[in-house]
Amino acid sequence: MAPRLIEGNWRVRAACQSTDPDLFFPASSTGKSLEQAAEAKAVCAHCLVRRQCLAFALRTRQPHGIWGGLTGDERNLKTPDRVADRFARNPAATV
Repeated sequence: MAPRLIEGNWRVRAACQSTDPDLFFPASSTGKSLEQAAEAKAVCAHCLVRRQCLAFALRTRQPHGIWGGLTGDERNLKTPDRVADRFARNPAATV
């Protein structure tokens, strides 16, 4: 059985650890930034701790960046309960 991840320790298992952090913070939501967001989301799609990352972003109300595969605008459209329910049903789901 895998050890339970203590709050914050999920980051050491994040798929983005070897990726330039700037990728996850597009400058806008248009043009080239859309391509950048898609690339960041592709990294998130294969992440083992995507749920923990998204939960952190929702809990701490991160206004910017791609967290758990969602942009700030996408996170604002979802309530934490709806996002958590969707991931509980299918951890590989995209929102």
